[in-house]
Amino acid sequence: MSWKIYLAVGIGSGVGSALRYLMSLGSLALLGSYFPWGTLIANVIGSWLIGWLAATVSHFPQGQLARFQPLLIAGFCGGFTTFSLFSLESLYLMQQGLVWVALLYILVSLPLWLGAAKLGERLALFQQPRSQD
Repeated sequence: MSWKIYLAVGIGSGVGSALRYLMSLGSLALLGSYFPWGTLIANVIGSWLIGWLAATVSHFPQGQLARFQPLLIAGFCGGFTTFSLFSLESLYLMQQGLVWVALLYILVSLPLWLGAAKLGERLALFQQPRSQD
């Protein structure tokens, strides 16, 4: 594998992580710290984006977007979304005695992430040119 691919993944991950951090700070300022909105929103948006990117690249493997797959999918989406922070926030809510909030966060997150990824995939497929039968 070329060093350029590693560099692309690293750059994408750095940009995605920085954007996620800014989103978390913004959500704290706007919505408060009672619920981890920033991580939830970042994971839903990132799931939608990765679903759209993966479906688009799979249908156009020689397309322009496919060249940027390491940067966008492994790098940006990998850095922007975070399961580890979700886990930490869930544990933190439980330790604070907010077990029901933690449970709600856990139960709401996975369906939202999967639904967003499916929506992104569907949008990419919808945007594909239709064959002339």
